[in-house]
Amino acid sequence: MSGAPSTATAGPAWLGEFVLLSALWGASFLFMRLGASQFGPLPTAGLRVGLAAAFLLPILLRQGQWPALRAHWRPILLAGLINSAIPFALFAWAVMHLATGLTSILNATVPLFGALVAWVWLGDRIARVRWLGLALGFVGVALLAWRAPAGTAAAGPHAGWAMAACLAASTCYALAASFARRYLTGIPPLATATGSQIGAALGLALPTVWLWPAQMPGLRAWLAIAAIAVLCTGVAYILYFRLIAHAGPSRALAVTFLAPVFAVAYGTLFLHEAVTPWMVGCGLVIVCGTMLSTGLIGPRRQPAPGPR
Repeated sequence: MSGAPSTATAGPAWLGEFVLLSALWGASFLFMRLGASQFGPLPTAGLRVGLAAAFLLPILLRQGQWPALRAHWRPILLAGLINSAIPFALFAWAVMHLATGLTSILNATVPLFGALVAWVWLGDRIARVRWLGLALGFVGVALLAWRAPAGTAAAGPHAGWAMAACLAASTCYALAASFARRYLTGIPPLATATGSQIGAALGLALPTVWLWPAQMPGLRAWLAIAAIAVLCTGVAYILYFRLIAHAGPSRALAVTFLAPVFAVAYGTLFLHEAVTPWMVGCGLVIVCGTMLSTGLIGPRRQPAPGPR
């Protein structure tokens, strides 16, 4: 896929979409906490993808992209399970036991795992400096897991398992990015976004019904679910698949570098969560390692090897 003709005009639009997606995904941790506290993790994830699908489907039909979804429905629905159903459920459970800021920092490991998955699955070459970045990023995760939970307001007895759930969710995102690169290239982003949410909704339908709360949640929880479904999922996934199509999976995954800044700000402002120097330091180590591992920083003679 050649992007040369649009390079001059795509830069500012790409940057704007990048920042907007970071702000939306940073807010998702706040809304997940508010929703899961009354709905529970699995119904929160199920409602999120179900309402997102309902929001996107009329737009898809109006844009005349139903034939694209129908022609590629199998890989698109499978992508929804990997990229939405499983990680959304894991994160919805994790935010019940960790501060949202800490959860978002762990989410910043997505490009780290993405580089490894692309190396194993797609044969992407990893230079020495990128291997150094991988090692640095994993050191940051280990240091964060060692001390950070005890110093955060939302840490509980399940904090260790919650951190493991975050890392498992991040691995799912990494797998989904390479999956999209291999099987979804050329499919319109709206078709991919809509179909993936339909697939995720189908995968989470039974758990959502089975674990539906006995007491009807309040208005604040419903508004949080609506916000995370429409803004942080429906709109965000259109932006995300556009970034994959126009900038490649590594740069699209790099949105997780900026999302923790918004997530920490939202958590501090609205949930009065503590931000410790250890969290900030480990977060910087993870981000630096991840940027090295994805080739976003490093020697100038390494300009993102391989065709995209």
